[in-house]
Amino acid sequence: MPALAAEPPHFGYGTTPTAEQIAGWSLSVRPDGQGLPPGRGSVKDGDAVYADNCSACHGTFGEGAGRYPRIAGEGKLTGERPEQTVGSYWPFATTLFDYINSAMPFPAPHSLPTNDVYAVTAYVLNLNGIVDDNFVADKDSLPKVKMPNRDGFTWKDPRPDTHDKPCMANCRPAAEIKITSTTEGKALTPRTTGPLDTALPQ
Repeated sequence: MPALAAEPPHFGYGTTPTAEQIAGWSLSVRPDGQGLPPGRGSVKDGDAVYADNCSACHGTFGEGAGRYPRIAGEGKLTGERPEQTVGSYWPFATTLFDYINSAMPFPAPHSLPTNDVYAVTAYVLNLNGIVDDNFVADKDSLPKVKMPNRDGFTWKDPRPDTHDKPCMANCRPAAEIKITSTTEGKALTPRTTGPLDTALPQ
């Protein structure tokens, strides 16, 4: 009997996606604006789109409704419950577009037309006092918006690199191994349980 040709494993269902189908979910937008689609939307247009699709959860003025997050207003990043509003926390305006486009509105993600996403982005930026009433968001103007907390992020990990190699022979006994350094108390991360790391700014 001749040998059968090797065939990649499969489960017998599904089809290979077309280029058009893949393009429909190729949504990533970089901070520099790469990936932003053609289109535009003004603050004025965003007012109506926001009222119809966003205000039920995020409040009329971005103040948050019920247990849904606040997205506008004077948020504070200190304390045990930081308020990470778009104005107080987000580093890039392009990230706001990316998130709205791919994940909002909550009941029907990625259902808004591109121009509506641009309009809501402009409107939320305006609610936070970042752009004026005449602002029009598009792939050229959005990357140029300077977010208030843009310089509040540490982009370089302050933790040292380690170069330990696994020991395969004549290893030290476990009793001789001692921990000489941890991240605790270095303002890097809160505890996973219990109160926040006391070294973190309050």
